Formats: sequence, C-alpha cells, structure tokens
Amino acid sequence: MKLIKTLLAFTPVIALAFGMTVFGWAGMADADSHGAMSHHGTMHVTKSPTCGCCGAWVALARQEGYDIAVTDTADVSTVKLDANVPGHLWACHTATIHGYVVEGHVPFEALAKLLEERPDVTGIAVPGMPGGSPGMGNDPTARYDVIAFGGDAGDGEVFYQAGL
Repeated sequence: MKLIKTLLAFTPVIALAFGMTVFGWAGMADADSHGAMSHHGTMHVTKSPTCGCCGAWVALARQEGYDIAVTDTADVSTVKLDANVPGHLWACHTATIHGYVVEGHVPFEALAKLLEERPDVTGIAVPGMPGGSPGMGNDPTARYDVIAFGGDAGDGEVFYQAGL
C-alpha cells in the first residue's frame, strides 16, 4: 500500500515532466519550420478579401515554406498595373518576391525555378484560374502554362509547363 501511495504522489511530477518534454519538442519543430521559411524570403501577396482560391494559394505557399505577408484590397487592378503585368496575363492575385512578380495560381515548382535561375524577366503568370492549379483544386496532373513576361520574355513566353 505504501508503494502505491508513493507512486501516486509522484504521478503529477512525472506527468508534468512528460508534458514539458512533448511541448518542448513541438516548439522546436515549429522553430525549425520557421527557419525553413526564412530561406525563401517574404512574399507579399495582394488579393481580394473575399477570394477563397487566393486564400487557398496563400495557405499552400505557407505549407511550401514561404513567409507570406497578405494585403487585402478591393482594387487588385491597380496592383497589376503598377507591377506591369500585361492584361492578357491577369489572374486573381498578385505576389512579389525577390524583385519578381508572381501573378495568379503559379505552381511552386515554377516559382522555385524562377528563384533558382533568376532570369531577366519581370515575373511569371498563370493567366485566369485553371482548374487543378494550386488553390484551384491542386491537381499535380493538371496541364497549363506558366508564362514569363517583361525583360527577356517581352510580352510573354512559356517559362514552365505544369502537368508534364
């Protein structure tokens, strides 16, 4: 009986130590994930506050390790005009990262290629809202083109082909 009382007396201490260990590991994992975000830099996304697919793309970008700053505005056209996105390439949201413009539901493989290769272009775009693109169903087999524009790309040339 004395052994049981002794064990019961130490149970809260053991539970507290176990809980601190588990929460400590979770905190370290969270710190590691924030460290992974910092290597991409901060991406600034301007979108309509009511656009669910833009919010879905932002959530996927965060899962990919991007640190995101969001500006919600009812006037997304001004941002596109200021960023020199050609009208035929417009989509629903506009982002900037490391001096590049990222228009619409660009797949993260194309974004990684842009940031790795650093071509002399203004940015890349996925015109419209193709089904299966990130935020629009996120189907890796969906086929659509990512268009580079500005600089060496002029008014637009295929930069990346999704789904191939």
